[in-house]
Amino acid sequence: MQRALALAGTAAAHEDVPVGAVVLDTEGRVIGEGRNLREVTGDPTAHAEVVAIRAAAAQLGSWHLADCTLVVTLEPCVMCAGAILQARIPRVVFGSWDAKAGAAGSLYDVLRDRRLPHRVEVVGGVAEDAASTLLREFFEDRRD
Repeated sequence: MQRALALAGTAAAHEDVPVGAVVLDTEGRVIGEGRNLREVTGDPTAHAEVVAIRAAAAQLGSWHLADCTLVVTLEPCVMCAGAILQARIPRVVFGSWDAKAGAAGSLYDVLRDRRLPHRVEVVGGVAEDAASTLLREFFEDRRD
């Protein structure tokens, strides 16, 4: 989570919403990382999770990330939940809950939907204070 928080800080420094993500292998090594890049790239799909999943898939040479864990500072949205399911990632750990767009238990629970063929173990609230502070300060600065 510390690496994901650092990536989130970098996103904020580049005027993107401060969200960072890492994909870990079974040994806990980072095999993919990402931060929000929507403002930098103009790509609406450049969420931290998607960037990290793409990097991990490139590192492994496979889209199938069945033995990996995604760690992200903010609860994944519906798009990112879909990418997590498509990559067959079995575990997601996140920091701050997202009551407006979360798809891992707060607004929706896409990752654990029993109607889908793949379900994900979800652990939320890890380093929640640090992740929430980054987000709150980012948006407070823009409202002034």
